[in-house]
Amino acid sequence: MNLVILAAGQGKRMHSDLPKVLHPLAGRPLLAHVLDTARAAAAQLELRAEIVVVVGHGGERVAETFAGQAGVRFITQQPQLGTGHALLQAAPELDDSQPTLVLYGDVPLIRVQTLLDLVRAAGDGVAVLSARVPDPAGYGRVVRDRSGAVARIVEERDATDAERTIGEINTGILVAPTVRLKAWLAQLRNDNAQREYYLTDVVALAVRDGVPVAACTAPEAFEALGVNSKAQLAKMERIVQQRKAEHLMQTGATLADPARIDVRGEVTVGADVFIDVGCVFEGKVDLADGVRIGPYCVLRDVRVGAGTEVLAFSLLDTCRIGAMARVGPFARLRPGASLEDEVHIGNFVEVKASRVGRASKANHLAYIGDAEVGSGTNIAAGTIVANYDGANKHRSRIGADVQVGSNVVLIAPIEVGDGATIGAGSTVSGSVPAGKLTLARTRQVTVDNWKRPVKK
Repeated sequence: MNLVILAAGQGKRMHSDLPKVLHPLAGRPLLAHVLDTARAAAAQLELRAEIVVVVGHGGERVAETFAGQAGVRFITQQPQLGTGHALLQAAPELDDSQPTLVLYGDVPLIRVQTLLDLVRAAGDGVAVLSARVPDPAGYGRVVRDRSGAVARIVEERDATDAERTIGEINTGILVAPTVRLKAWLAQLRNDNAQREYYLTDVVALAVRDGVPVAACTAPEAFEALGVNSKAQLAKMERIVQQRKAEHLMQTGATLADPARIDVRGEVTVGADVFIDVGCVFEGKVDLADGVRIGPYCVLRDVRVGAGTEVLAFSLLDTCRIGAMARVGPFARLRPGASLEDEVHIGNFVEVKASRVGRASKANHLAYIGDAEVGSGTNIAAGTIVANYDGANKHRSRIGADVQVGSNVVLIAPIEVGDGATIGAGSTVSGSVPAGKLTLARTRQVTVDNWKRPVKK
């Protein structure tokens, strides 16, 4: 099967320099959703199909975004004279022996099963995907004859008052025999309000030539929704998030409020997972059994072990957390952070590119960067691992069962032996021996007869 995605529209109502099909929906470009659906449909039909994407406004940027994807070819429509003209640009790439399925880069919610039904409904003829929506304003209408057969499709600007009352809309998605489709495209005219060549006029040409035309109605109205404005994109985002929330609840998660969650990637959950309000999930996130995520947390490419609790307003990015750990509130785990089981990372603690051993704790106001921390170590408030010398990063090793006092600076690279204790307020730049107390601070001095400066 030939698969063509029309993605040349400028999207003037988006009021953005970003090409319309690159606007994000659930964290991914609109076009990415359509490509995934097209590939899945081809796989279900056991077909090998190259996808031709017709681009126009910002076409180079669109092609760069999806560069390297196998089986995708980009063709530029210039100038942009309508959907029929866009498909005509792709015609030389289409295999005449196979039917052609036409999709749209700004209609991302179409489901695989709906496309399979559409292809089967076409047979050797034409099938168009229609939908019934509460408010058809702005969409082309499917006009049927007295017998109920599809007669033509009329764009709203060209419709009569009577035709505008029709509730069945055209999605633009269609399947047609390729040889006939090419012939019909060559016959399109632009004598309409938009002065464009409409792909939808192919339907009337098919009826004229006696080719059967079926209208396959989408089971859900949202499948037909396209994006032409930021408001429409926002409405579509809520539809997607509702579906994702329902999936999470079906697979084991309890959501404090399904309307207040944003999944912008892939989230897998175990049993008895709880997610509070306002959380955002990006990339690939895996939450094991019994994980609890507090309100307004952001998790990006994170794996969280069983029974771990992430408290409010924490940001976790590209990291791994073991079982029965506790993170937050207001904690930040940066890329490369790895926490073993039972670790506690508290409020306003940042961990970057470091491994923290089992049952170790940094409960307040600390920074751990580029370090290996052993098990059972306690890092007190105000401690920082100074890993950057202004030009390069350096790694440090802090052993097991180490006690680091408050307001300690460990200047990397440094090694702290197992069981060592570092007194509060120390600035340590050399190795710390195991099992001993180390102090690195100046002697306290009181200056007599000193007067505080006053403002003149």
